Amino acid sequence: MKLIDQYILKKFLSTFFFVVFLLVAIVTVIDYTEKNDDFLEHNLGFAEVLGYYIDFIPYVASLITPITVFIAVVFVTSGMAGRTEIIAILSSGVSFIRMLVPYFMGAAFIAAISFLLNGWIIPNANKDRIAFELKYIKKMTSNDDKDIHIKVAPELYAYMERYNSMSDVGYRFTLERIVGNEMLEKLSARRIEWDTTHTKWKLKEWELHTFDGSKEKIEKGNELDTALNILPKDLGTTYGLYETLTLPELNQHIAILRERGGNDIPVYQVEEYIRYMSPFTAIILTFIGVIMSARKSRGGSGFQIALGFFIAFLYIIFYIFSRSIAEANSLNPLFAVWLPNIIFSIVGLILYNTVPR
Repeated sequence: MKLIDQYILKKFLSTFFFVVFLLVAIVTVIDYTEKNDDFLEHNLGFAEVLGYYIDFIPYVASLITPITVFIAVVFVTSGMAGRTEIIAILSSGVSFIRMLVPYFMGAAFIAAISFLLNGWIIPNANKDRIAFELKYIKKMTSNDDKDIHIKVAPELYAYMERYNSMSDVGYRFTLERIVGNEMLEKLSARRIEWDTTHTKWKLKEWELHTFDGSKEKIEKGNELDTALNILPKDLGTTYGLYETLTLPELNQHIAILRERGGNDIPVYQVEEYIRYMSPFTAIILTFIGVIMSARKSRGGSGFQIALGFFIAFLYIIFYIFSRSIAEANSLNPLFAVWLPNIIFSIVGLILYNTVPR
């Protein structure tokens, strides 16, 4: 690695981590201000609040990584251009592509860390963060969930009027087998209980209706063992669930949903695709950032930095829009997730042709 590479790489990474620290500190202070009343209401101690923010800070840092990479690149490169360092580098015989090497090295380093954090570390931290928010922030202190609908197989639909997650007991349970628009079976029970010894569900005071055209057969009983393809954890709230799953857990959850014929598969597929896509975002935005700020401006670096914020804002708009399309299954989820990177890659290549080399 040449001296100029070390110089650029050091300035890029140090600026990136400083910007991340600064923005995370601002977001954390704002978040604490908004949630302080909830902390006081539940008489939470310093250790509990600190534990929450230890999990919260990596989540926010990962969330803003693409923006902070772009801002850091624009800030460093515009500063170098303002001091005519870019002109000196190019005049010494170094090509523009060669000058990009330390930037790409830094972006690849950030991308690798981001992939590791998003794939394994942050989801595990999110398990505690989201549990904390459900208990103290979202006010979901009750152990009862109401009106639960779940698809347990391609033609099998379950419903509970109420489910207590502490005792693993459900009330007013129904299980319907529907083929096309026709109901073939309906199993109902006053209670459904999870048997931890045999790891299966038991129905109390059950009644089974079997339909064959205009004929109906009814069976009743006091207790019935079942082999439902659902677990107690599947009946809890799904708030932020995709954020708490590591990549292996995410793949396993998608496989289970496919087996059941679930309708919310795209949400988890999109999350999986985004975790693979995000590292490349840092590299693409680094490329655009260097191109946008490599020219020396008479008005200083303020305009380039402002333009950097504007382009980062445009990327966020594209990202939110494409994610919504992907989750709605209006477009192929994989293509929709990659759409912002594809568009900004094309923009980067077009801008590259305008850079004097």
